[in-house]
Amino acid sequence: MVILLLTACSFGQKSKVNTKSSSDSLVSYGKKMLPENVCYIIRDGGTEQPFTGKYVDHHEAGIYVCVGCDKPLFESETKYDSGSGWPSFYNAIDSKNVLKKRDDSFGMVRFEILCANCNAHLGHVFDDGPKPTGMRYCVNSASLNFIPKK
Repeated sequence: MVILLLTACSFGQKSKVNTKSSSDSLVSYGKKMLPENVCYIIRDGGTEQPFTGKYVDHHEAGIYVCVGCDKPLFESETKYDSGSGWPSFYNAIDSKNVLKKRDDSFGMVRFEILCANCNAHLGHVFDDGPKPTGMRYCVNSASLNFIPKK
């Protein structure tokens, strides 16, 4: 249990946990108007409560894109159940679409992940994922939209 807490996406996450409802007022983010609770995550680096995001237990085929700018980020084929409470992927569609930024908060060394196009906070990436990459991109559902495969 302690290990799960140490590696979960929200541990040390700037002490911000999203408790706002999805009916919050709209806030401008780039060229879009998004709910305040979404902007809290993508702009302010917050996180959603574990096991509450709309894509935690989502298994439809398609592509996950940035909620802020629609940049393609992850394919459903790379999504897996990490048990962390957040959607997890073992690879990004294109490494150029996801920026990694060193995060030394709370005495830990980890890497925050951001949309390379609009700088939206997505979550964190860890090196404890499955093969073939060994990576775990731990992402807030609120930072994603989903486009079903046709």
